[in-house]
Amino acid sequence: MLFDFGRSDKKTIADMQEKGTISIHTENIFPIIKKFLYSDHEIFLRELVSNAVDASQKLKQLAALGEYKGELGELIVDIAFDEKKKTITISDNGIGMTGDEIKKYINQIAFSGATEFLEKYKDKGESQQIIGNFGLGFYSSFMVAKQVEISTLSHRKGAKPVMWSCDGETEFEIKAGKKKTRGTDIILHIAEDSEEFLNQARIQTILDKYSKFLPVTVRFGTKDKSVEDGKDKDDKVKYKTVKEDNIINETAPLWTKSPSELKDEDYIEFYRKLYPFSEEPLFWIHLNVDYPFNLTGILYFPKLKRDFEVQKNKIQLYSRQVFITDEVKDVVPEFLQLLHGVLDSPDIPLNVSRSYLQSDSNVKKINGYISKKVADKLAELFKNEREAYEKKWDDIGLFVKYGIISDDKFDEKAKDFALLKNLDNKYFTIEEYKKHVKANQKNKDKNHVFLYTNDQESQHSFVEGAKKRGYDVLLFDSPIDSHFIAHLEQKNTDIVLKRVDADVADKLIETDEKKETVLSEEETTKLKEIFEKAVDDKNNQIQIEPMATDDQPVTITLPEFIRRMKDMQATGGGGPMMFGDMPMNLAVSINGNHALIRKILDYKKEPSQIALAKQAYDLALLAQGMLTGEKLTNFVNRSVEIAGK
Repeated sequence: MLFDFGRSDKKTIADMQEKGTISIHTENIFPIIKKFLYSDHEIFLRELVSNAVDASQKLKQLAALGEYKGELGELIVDIAFDEKKKTITISDNGIGMTGDEIKKYINQIAFSGATEFLEKYKDKGESQQIIGNFGLGFYSSFMVAKQVEISTLSHRKGAKPVMWSCDGETEFEIKAGKKKTRGTDIILHIAEDSEEFLNQARIQTILDKYSKFLPVTVRFGTKDKSVEDGKDKDDKVKYKTVKEDNIINETAPLWTKSPSELKDEDYIEFYRKLYPFSEEPLFWIHLNVDYPFNLTGILYFPKLKRDFEVQKNKIQLYSRQVFITDEVKDVVPEFLQLLHGVLDSPDIPLNVSRSYLQSDSNVKKINGYISKKVADKLAELFKNEREAYEKKWDDIGLFVKYGIISDDKFDEKAKDFALLKNLDNKYFTIEEYKKHVKANQKNKDKNHVFLYTNDQESQHSFVEGAKKRGYDVLLFDSPIDSHFIAHLEQKNTDIVLKRVDADVADKLIETDEKKETVLSEEETTKLKEIFEKAVDDKNNQIQIEPMATDDQPVTITLPEFIRRMKDMQATGGGGPMMFGDMPMNLAVSINGNHALIRKILDYKKEPSQIALAKQAYDLALLAQGMLTGEKLTNFVNRSVEIAGK
C-alpha cells in the first residue's frame, strides 16, 4: 500500500479527537509539491477556487437527481484575506465532507474525489460540470501556507462538523469542528516567503485571470457596509448594515450559449471584455461540438498589424470554464494562433497541475476540427458575400496565406477562396486570374506569368514599364508573401511569378519574338567597353539589349531567384544565409535603342562618353534605391556640373 489512513476506531469524529500520519513513500512529498508540481505559486488560488466550484456543482447535480432533499440556496464561493492574521480563506456552501471523506480524499494524496464522483454519476448526465481530475489541487495550498485548516460540514443528513489541520509535514490532526452551515472553509496560514499574496490587488489579479468565467458565483472582499436608513424619533440618522459584494465572474459566458440566441452586438461586447484596447474584430466563428469530443468557444478574426508575430498567444484555453493557458500551439493550428478568442474543452488532457497540455489523439482531432471550421466559414463568406469578403481580404489574407503555406488540408480547401489583388484593387481567385492574363501573359513555354510588386512606390518605374505593355501587376506586400509566392509556383506548375523589377520589361515574359537593334556590331562592342569603364563594380554583368525607345537608357535588375531568396530570408527561412551580406552580381541592361545611348556614342572624346555613361548608370542605381553615401554625393555633384554645361 502506498498510503495508510492513520489510526481508526469505532468512535465518531464528533465524540473524539484523532491524530494520525499521512503515509507516503518519501518524507519529501511536500517540498516536491511546493517546488516542482506547479510552475507558478499563484496557481494555488485557482486550484482551491476550482475545488470549491466542484463542491458546489456536485451538490447542484445531486439536487437535480433528487439525492439531496435540502434547500439548495444560492451557491457561492467566497475568498477573503486577513492581513493581520496572515490568512486567506476560501469558502463554499457546496457538498461538504464527513470525517471519513476527509480521510479518503485529503489524507490519501492523489485520490481524486472528482474522479470517483464522475464514475458514480457518469450515466446520469451533466458530468461535464465537474472540474477536478487529480486530487492534488488541494495540496497546492502548501506552496504558500505554513499551515492549512479545513473546516467542513457535509450535506448529508445528521453529519457532524469536522476540523482538519496540517502544518506541511506528514502529520495531520482531525477533530470535531464548529462549523454550523453546509460547505467547506479552507484556511491558509500564509508563510513568510509568500506574504505577497496577502494583498488585495494581488488576489484580485489572480482571480480575474483564472476565475472570471467560472460557472458558480465567486466573490472576493465581501464586507459589511453601513448605509443610511432614515431617522429615529429623536431625528437622528439611523444606519443599517448590508453586504457589499465584489463579484469576480460571469457564470454563463457567451461561448456557453447557443448562437441562435445571440446578436452581433453580443459577440462584439464580449470581445471588448476579452481585449479592451483592441479594434473591433472582422468576424467570428462560434464553435459547438459534442462528438467525438466536447469543444465550445468563439474565435475572432482581428485586424492584424504587419508585424504579425506579436499577435500570438491571444486565444484563451479553458477547461469547464476554468482558465488554463493562452499557449494553445498544440490545440490550435499554427496559422490560426493569430486569431483571438476562447476555447473550452473538458477533453483536452492536462498534466497534473492543469497548467500544460498533454498531446493525445483528442488534441489532434480538435486541431483538425478547428482548421476545418475556419475553412468552412471562409468558404461560406466568399460564396455568399463575396463583396464583403473582398473588403476584408486585406486583413484576413494573412491568415489564409499562412494557412495555405503551413497546413496541407487547409490549403486544399483554401484554393477556392484565396484571393490575388492587383494594382487596380480588383480581386481574383487563382483560376480567375489565369483567365484574366491568359491573352497577354503567357510565355513561350505556355505558362501563365504573374507579375507582381512588393513595393509599388520604389518599383514605380518598373510597374509603369509593365503597364505600357498591357501587363497586369499583382500586389504582394504582406510579411509572408515571399513564401506564399514560392508555394503558388510549387502547387501550380503552369504558373511563373516574376517581380516587375526582376528583368527589363521586354524580357519579363519570354517569347520567341526578337526586337531589332539600331546599333551596328562595332557600335555594340564600343558601347560595352565604355560602360565597363564607367561601372565601378566589375562583378556586374553588362548587356546591350534591343529595347523600346521609351524604355530607360539603363536598367539594373537582380535575378529573380536571388532576389526571392533575399526576400524570404528577410521574413525567416528560405535557405542558407549565403546571400545575406554577399555583394550581388547585378544585371546591367543598356538600351541600345535609346537616344541617350546614341548620344554617348556620338561624343568624340572618351572621358565625356564615360562621364555620361556613369551618369546613366547611377540613375539606374538610384531608381533601385541602391545609390547611397559617397556615390550619391558624387552623383549629385556630377548632375549639377552637367546641368551647368
